Amino acid sequence: MSMPLPVILILNAGSSSLKFAIYAQKQSPHNLPRLFHGAIDGLDSSPRFRVFADKTGPLEDRPLDANDHQQAMACLLDWLDKPRQNVEIIAAGHRVVHGGEHFIQPLRLDAQSLAQLRGYIPLAPLHMPHNLAAIEALWRQRPSLPQVACFDTAFHHSMPVVEQLFALPRQYREQGIRRYGFHGLSYEYIASVLPDYLGEDAGGRVIVAHLGHGASLCALQGGKSMATTMGFTPLDGIPMATRPGALDPGVLLYLLQESSLSAAALDELLNHQSGLLGLSGFSGDMRQLLADDRPEAQQAIEYFVHHTRRAIGSLVAVLGGLDALVFTAGIGEHAPTVRASICDTLGWLGIELDAAKNQSNACFISSTDARVPVCVIATDEELIIAQHTCSLLRMDEHGNYD
Repeated sequence: MSMPLPVILILNAGSSSLKFAIYAQKQSPHNLPRLFHGAIDGLDSSPRFRVFADKTGPLEDRPLDANDHQQAMACLLDWLDKPRQNVEIIAAGHRVVHGGEHFIQPLRLDAQSLAQLRGYIPLAPLHMPHNLAAIEALWRQRPSLPQVACFDTAFHHSMPVVEQLFALPRQYREQGIRRYGFHGLSYEYIASVLPDYLGEDAGGRVIVAHLGHGASLCALQGGKSMATTMGFTPLDGIPMATRPGALDPGVLLYLLQESSLSAAALDELLNHQSGLLGLSGFSGDMRQLLADDRPEAQQAIEYFVHHTRRAIGSLVAVLGGLDALVFTAGIGEHAPTVRASICDTLGWLGIELDAAKNQSNACFISSTDARVPVCVIATDEELIIAQHTCSLLRMDEHGNYD
């Protein structure tokens, strides 16, 4: 058998899942072919292990005896260690939702930095415990394996101060209450490939709409974040599958004071019962809503479209104009009806779609004579994490490559 191929393991841990991808480590961080990807889902109910090979398709799809991230990690490592895979994990990269005020670059993890990250759990209680659980599980099983954290908030540290502040007394700003923004790894990937699509215009005024189960938009200029719709938490901005998006704070006070909701009940309401699910009454999945002719489903779609359009208008005002609009993520990449509805009233910006191109999910869906190009670009957060992991671990102490 040939020597094992050095690989980088990329992990994205959720409350009941462990998503992963395996990239071959090459000389350049920009040449990282993906070998496998998959997920261990249903850790809270019926765990299942699924693996796909990029060249040959499905490799595994079976039930799994795993009830937490520790057991899921052990199963994944056992599968990767089998001789038929013929790979050797040399490093791991993690998606970590929150980097707080201090972590604005990818970070090689150690005990001290991990302790600091635990302090950010209150800022993202639905995500951080699971992100850190995967790191700790891997640490226990492979204590000498280098691990790198890549932060969803880091990309937005380029926003001007007026975008980062809330109009609250300064003492709260000093406690870390500010706009952080999220989906940063997705926006960073899109910014990195924009020159391939837009050429010199990639450095212009671009709005990226990351529309999926979680949804947000970001205004880019010079490939950097100037403004984004999510704020202190991923609850803010446009409506999402189960989150309401922007909400008058007075509504929360009313629910606490007049409806006697506890903090836990309010958390459940805002994170799991609102958004498209709350509006429709039966589903937060855009695919199901589009296939349903009930008025409640149509109203939920219209609400999502309206508030996405409204967000685009506000971001255009920040940028002072628009040179390109990009759709990405699940809805953005695969829902032509939603894209068409969003763009329907944006002719004043120079946006006009080609119906056939849009319906086929083409790369460029704008008409040939439209002033502003509209693109559909598949995002790849895992690749960005792999690139950062490779780059960080190949640097010497002076910041130079070995």
